[in-house]
Amino acid sequence: MSTGFQIGSITIHYYGIIIMFGALAAAWLADREAKRRGEDNELVWDAMPWLLVAGIVGARLWHILTPPASMVEQGITTGYYLTHPLDAIAIWNGGVGIPGAVIGGIIALYLYTRNKKVNFGTWVDIIAPGLALAQAIGRWGNFVNQELYGAPTNLPWAIFIEPQYRLPGYQDVAYYHPLFLYESLINLANMAFLLWLGRRWAARLKPGDIFLTYLIIYPVCRFCLEFLRMDPSPVAGLNVNQTLMGVVAISSTAFLIWRHRSGRPVDTPAPVAEQQDENE
Repeated sequence: MSTGFQIGSITIHYYGIIIMFGALAAAWLADREAKRRGEDNELVWDAMPWLLVAGIVGARLWHILTPPASMVEQGITTGYYLTHPLDAIAIWNGGVGIPGAVIGGIIALYLYTRNKKVNFGTWVDIIAPGLALAQAIGRWGNFVNQELYGAPTNLPWAIFIEPQYRLPGYQDVAYYHPLFLYESLINLANMAFLLWLGRRWAARLKPGDIFLTYLIIYPVCRFCLEFLRMDPSPVAGLNVNQTLMGVVAISSTAFLIWRHRSGRPVDTPAPVAEQQDENE
């Protein structure tokens, strides 16, 4: 399976095209959500380049700080990247991490909303369903690259991995769990649930609740999928991605419960219709 094509001396990777398509789909969905809430949808497209760059930088930094075990065995460690800066920035050779992408994007969004003097909680809720959609689309880049597959399996939906992409010790094993597909479907379901939640319970939600829900659903699912992953990222003997997902899910659940505990007022913005009446 080809992972890209040539235009002259330039290699265009399908993975990059898929990531950009996911980003555009996320922006489109956020645009619709902003309009539905009565917010300025132009801010979505204005913020997009900043969020995209911050997400890419964050994703690469996460990979550099938490390289997978297969790369560590080859000597490509964090220390290696720190002493080989050209390799550290060579993102086109692969190596990004979703946790870093989300962290980078959220930091950029926080700074952007502060600069524009708009509510961060409202805007992170607007973007959350699109973020899940972008992840669902982006995971198909892993399919093209024949990476992020799970443990060997004989299930009917197992995927064939070409020998050159198999991990050491598995050269004679051809079929594996399509881990990328599991995560893609989970993210699509997460997107649908977040959209439903924002409509069904709009009157009871506080700004930021939808994003907190995203920070519960995705980490829980990712925590479980990590048990199938064959090439985790070890830090101090722990699977750092799985550990982070567990901490984020528990923390987000606790914070969501705390902010909705009995006696706390629900300080949500006025419904869109009421905002329009007030503007008139």
